[in-house]
Amino acid sequence: MGAVGAAATRTVGSPLGLHRVLDEPGVLPQRARRLDPDPTPWPDEVVLDVEVLNLDAASFRQLREEHGSGARVRAAVAAVVAERGKMQNPVTGSGGMLLGTVRAVGPRSPLGLRVGDRVATLVSLSLTPLRITDGLARWDGESEQVPCAGTAVLFGRSIAAVLPPDLPDAVALSVLDVCGAPALTDRVVREAGAGASVCVLGGGGKSGSLSLAAARAAGAGRVVALVPTEAEAAAVRAAGLADEVVLADARDPVAVAEAVGEPVGVTVVCVDVPGCEHGAVLATADGGTVVFFSMATSFTAAALGAEGVAADVRMLVGNGYVPGHAEFALSLYRAEPGVRALFAARERQTHTP
Repeated sequence: MGAVGAAATRTVGSPLGLHRVLDEPGVLPQRARRLDPDPTPWPDEVVLDVEVLNLDAASFRQLREEHGSGARVRAAVAAVVAERGKMQNPVTGSGGMLLGTVRAVGPRSPLGLRVGDRVATLVSLSLTPLRITDGLARWDGESEQVPCAGTAVLFGRSIAAVLPPDLPDAVALSVLDVCGAPALTDRVVREAGAGASVCVLGGGGKSGSLSLAAARAAGAGRVVALVPTEAEAAAVRAAGLADEVVLADARDPVAVAEAVGEPVGVTVVCVDVPGCEHGAVLATADGGTVVFFSMATSFTAAALGAEGVAADVRMLVGNGYVPGHAEFALSLYRAEPGVRALFAARERQTHTP
């Protein structure tokens, strides 16, 4: 199906995807319980043939903890998509993103994509109409990256990036999955001024390592990485992305504050488990900023926790989008050997039996 086809017979849909919402008129697709995943494009839509889903870390962790075995995780994901017409974890509310090839482009699509482009979506699976046609038969349920066959739909206001030719698909997908984190870190650190102190909770992860690199590139004077184990600390030290690497459970606020020591001007939370809000607040100096990138973050815990300890901190929710975020993250990955080393280490860890 090309750029016209069935799309030309449809009236103009909403660039927000409202015409795909089932059962709950008036809500955006992310909040809706069910979406219509019909692969026939509306005039401003793009339809993709899906190759890989990339589940977000918080969602995958929750699925593993609830369902245990890989087979049960696979069945749970397939059931969610079949029921909802999208991949939205019913507990975390999050989804992830995907890699696919453009099958059809509506004649009014503003995304600039062409049939045959291989792209990574930069919007959440929790709002992307999705249909799986192979039952996830090629996925063992043991990793965040899910090979599959199916279709997905991008709206007029969706975002996607054409895959870079110089990086393996799996690497590009991993980088683009978290590209909002380093871009917003860069913006916030530059706003704080040259020499700002920065702490990244979860500095050994994908978003964490890129955020460390972004903080240093933005002119931070003190860069602290907080990680939970000595093994992870050794890896971050070897990567050379932080001035200090400290150990603490990010869910223990007193331990976090003691490990960080002098409060920092900017704290970036990249930990994919609940309960890290209070430690982030205590690690941040009055007048400083906390940036929450984890999908496990509780707004209630962050707001009331800060109030309860009389912390005068600005709190930002990283929404995953900053103009130019995809190319910025890819450029950091290409430029920083330490980032590449940490990504490779996590890839090996994921595939270790």
